[in-house]
This record gives sequence, C-alpha cells and structure tokens, in this order.
Amino acid sequence: MARFRYFLIASVLLAVLAGLGAGGYKWYKAWQEEQFLKTAPETPGREILFRVEPGQLFTTVAANLKSQGLITDTHRFYRLAVRTGKGSAVRAGVFRLSTGWVPERVLTELTSSTGVMRRVSVREGLTWWQTAKVIEEAELGDADGFAKAVADPELLAGFGIKAKDAEGYLFPETYLLTPPKDHPARHMAEVMIREFFKNAHKVWPEGLPPFEEMHQAVILASLVEKETGDVTERARIAGVFHNRLKKHMLIQCDPTIIYGLGPDFDGNLKKSDLTDRDNAYNTYVHPGLPPGPICSPGLDSLMAAVHPEEHDFLYFVAKGDGSHHFSRTLEEHNRAVRKYQLQRNRSTYRSTKQ
Repeated sequence: MARFRYFLIASVLLAVLAGLGAGGYKWYKAWQEEQFLKTAPETPGREILFRVEPGQLFTTVAANLKSQGLITDTHRFYRLAVRTGKGSAVRAGVFRLSTGWVPERVLTELTSSTGVMRRVSVREGLTWWQTAKVIEEAELGDADGFAKAVADPELLAGFGIKAKDAEGYLFPETYLLTPPKDHPARHMAEVMIREFFKNAHKVWPEGLPPFEEMHQAVILASLVEKETGDVTERARIAGVFHNRLKKHMLIQCDPTIIYGLGPDFDGNLKKSDLTDRDNAYNTYVHPGLPPGPICSPGLDSLMAAVHPEEHDFLYFVAKGDGSHHFSRTLEEHNRAVRKYQLQRNRSTYRSTKQ
C-alpha cells in the first residue's frame, strides 16, 4: 500500500513538472531521494532472515536486499552507504531484517549489529563424539558432518596436526557465532581447533614445540582433565603421572580404558576391561601414555601437564567430595582405598595399582 501511494504521487508530480524544465526535474529527483530514505517498502513489514556471505560485494548485497523486498532502489541504497561512510562496513552473517524498515535502519543493522548469532558452550573433558552432539543440539552443524571434519586429513594438515583426528584439539569454550550456509559443522571444527592454538601460545609463550612434544602434552593433559574437576589438584595429578612414567610404572588411568571402549560404553567398567589387551587405550596393560588424547582438555589442564607439581606421590584415590587423597606407597594407597572407596561400596579395582 505504501509503495502504491508513492508511485501514485510520483505520477501526479511528473505530470505537473513536465513543463517546468531542469529546475523542476532536480526538485523532483531530490523529492524521490527523500521519499526513498523515509519510506519503508511495506507497511506493516515482514521479518526476513537475510544472509551476507563473507567477501560479498556491496552491490550484490544491495541487489539481494531488493530481490527480497527489503529496499526498493539499489542505486539510492548504494549512495546512502557512500554518503554515510558505510559502503565497506557491511558484516558477513545472518541478520533479522524487516520490510517495514526504512533504508537507513536496514543499513545500520547490516553494518553495526552482530546479526543472528548462536551460542554453544563446550565444557572441558568432552570426547569428539560428545562434542559433535553438543554442536548438533546447538544447531551449528550436524554430528555426522562434524565427525567427518575432525578426521579429515586435509583439515588436520592445515593446522599441522599429525594425528588420526582432532581429538584433544577441539578447545572447550563458549562460542558465539553465526554458522555459514555451507558446511557449518566443518566450520565449527575449524573454529575450535583455531581456538586451541590460540590458547596453546599461552602454554608455550616462547613458541610452540615440535608437534610430537606438544601432542604428548595434550595426551597427558586429557588424562588430567578426566581425573579431576578440581583445578587446584591438576598440577599434582600431572605430577603423579610424570612420576609413574619416570619409574616405568603403568599409568593405570581408568578414563583411558573407557575412551578405548568408545561411544557405546554403558558406564559399567568391568574387571575384564582392565585386562583387555585389545584395547590400545588400556593403560592397565599397555605401558606409557595412550596412543592419543582421550578428550579435549582446558587451559588449566594443559598448563598442569606442561608444568606438573614436583613431589614423590605415585597414587591417588577419589575421596568422594571431588578431591583426591595422594599417596607415596602402595601400602598407604591401599589404606586410602579402604577408607574412601570400600566403605562406600565402590569399585575396588584402583587398589591393584602398583
């Protein structure tokens, strides 16, 4: 209705001004410009989700705006952008616009707002397949696409990750972003890996070490992450693992076995699982660290792995309150197990550590 009224008035004016010459024509063009600036394409307006692709030319953006009924004139919209100094300030993303807005409001939204963004919180200690589920639930990509991305040799090589997948390098963080139209799951994997390397420079401020050295630190950090949620204990637990490795003792870390059992693990760790040599991640039978990270650790665990506490503890057992009791000898450890675990009818397999 608003557009019809505008064209009706314009037709009458053209008829009146036909004989007024150049002065009348200039006045008419100025009037058109003013009407464009203060008139919305529709009244009332319709909400439209409008996407601007990265690197898209302003002329293309303007053409798309017109095709979706958000502006009525691409040339005048371009002149408005130039006049206000916003011609190169349009952001990539998805924007919630309305056909009931005047052009200046549309331009302001495209150049100053964050657009329609999605938030996802990925906590520390998740495996890649748990992370894939979180990403899918946040509508930032499908789980299958994420699974393919984290194991894509080309993507891994681009970041210098010489491993079978990106486990350990999907940095836990709260992300706020607009997913791209194409391959959103892959984009999310890239964002998380990039965030890992950003934080890795905090761990190694003088420069990242060779990949193999860094990878061993990430593996150890993933064990620390899974063993405790108490940030004050992480350096101490890292020290226990360092001490056991130095003495060529088995790590005997339960979460490594669980990781090796894969996504179908039912939560019941059986005695037979502790003796299963076919599980490459079974640190009860295989010496040294597991073949890869068992989750993506946070910054605190990475710091702890690289800067472990120096002590002579070789064992630890959960006390049931989120903290652990640390022991220097097997005898002391077994007493702690009886005190903190057996009294609560919990599993006794940790007492076999030696």
